[in-house]
Amino acid sequence: MMLPRFFVLLGPLALSLAACSSAPIRYYTLLDGTAPVPADVDPARRMPFVLTRVGVPVQVDQPQLVLREGPQRIDLLEGDRWIAPLGDEVRAALSADLARDLPGRDVTGLAEASGTALGVKLDLRQFDSVAGVQAALEAAWTLRFPGADGKAAVLSCSTEIREPVAAATGPGYDALVQAHQRALARLAAAMAGAAQALARSGQAICP
Repeated sequence: MMLPRFFVLLGPLALSLAACSSAPIRYYTLLDGTAPVPADVDPARRMPFVLTRVGVPVQVDQPQLVLREGPQRIDLLEGDRWIAPLGDEVRAALSADLARDLPGRDVTGLAEASGTALGVKLDLRQFDSVAGVQAALEAAWTLRFPGADGKAAVLSCSTEIREPVAAATGPGYDALVQAHQRALARLAAAMAGAAQALARSGQAICP
C-alpha cells in the first residue's frame, strides 16, 4: 500500500530537525584565569577600585560571537556564544586584570569602601572580531581618584588596541577569544599605570 506523500516526507524532515537540534554549542569567557593577584604585595600599596557597568556597542551585544566579514557585513555564530552577557564578560575580565596590575581589590557595591576608592568607568566604542586576523577595541575610559582635600583628580582618555590572532589549533574560536583577552589585559595595564601616577601626584597623562 502506498503511503500518502506527506507521511513519506515526514521521515527526512524529522531527521533534519534532529540534526539541527543536536549541533553542539561552544561557550567562551573573557576571563583567562591565569593572572592571580600577587599575594606578597604590601597592603599599603594596594589600591581599591570601583568599576562601574561597562558599555559595549549594541551591534556586538549579543549572546553569540559576532564576526566582522567586511565593512558592511557581520556574522552571528549560533554555535559559539559568550557564557554571560558581553558587557558582564568585559567587566569581569577588566576587574581581574586591574586587581593584578594596580594591584588592588574591586570594592564595587561596598559602600564603606567606595568613597575612598579609585573610580573606573569604561565605555567600549568598538569590539571587533576578525577570525584569523585580529581582535580590535576602541575604549573611552575615565579614572577618578579621591583626594585628601575632598577634591578628586580626574583623567579621561581613549585607547585603541589591535591584537593579532594566533594560528588556530582546533575547532572553534579559542584563538580569537584569547586575542580579546590580551587586548583587555593591555588596556588594564595602561589604565593601571595612569591610576598609579594619578595616586602619586594627582596628575597623569593619557597613555
